[in-house]
Amino acid sequence: MKHPPVPAALRARIETDPWARALAIQWLELGRGYCRTRLRLQPHMVNFLGYPHGGVIFTPADVTLGAASNSHGVDAVALSVTISYLSAVAPDATLVAEGRQLKQGRRAGFYAITVTTEDGAPVAAAQGIVHRVSAQRPVRRLASR
Repeated sequence: MKHPPVPAALRARIETDPWARALAIQWLELGRGYCRTRLRLQPHMVNFLGYPHGGVIFTPADVTLGAASNSHGVDAVALSVTISYLSAVAPDATLVAEGRQLKQGRRAGFYAITVTTEDGAPVAAAQGIVHRVSAQRPVRRLASR
């Protein structure tokens, strides 16, 4: 399913997210209510057991939720994100997160996010609820650093 495009200025603001940039998250696709990202795991992202830390697996899901929910041009913040870890993943894997809008009301939005390996093996499933901070205020530009 093709998702309506995101205006270039808004896309640029979303894709310069400082946290996503710090982790080298790649933007694969961004449309209204939809986003796909990729994260190549690094050696410093493992826990004491040698597996990727749960927070590292959560991060691309969260970044993807943020992008998908703000892709309409209205400030939206997460109220709740629940994640289920489905399988262990190799410490050198590449993760792909995909977020889809299920329903967007006047203020509340509901999203489903999946995290898989690059070859499609399921890693995690998440559900997010977002709140539109203002129905009329556009996504704010981050202060340049």
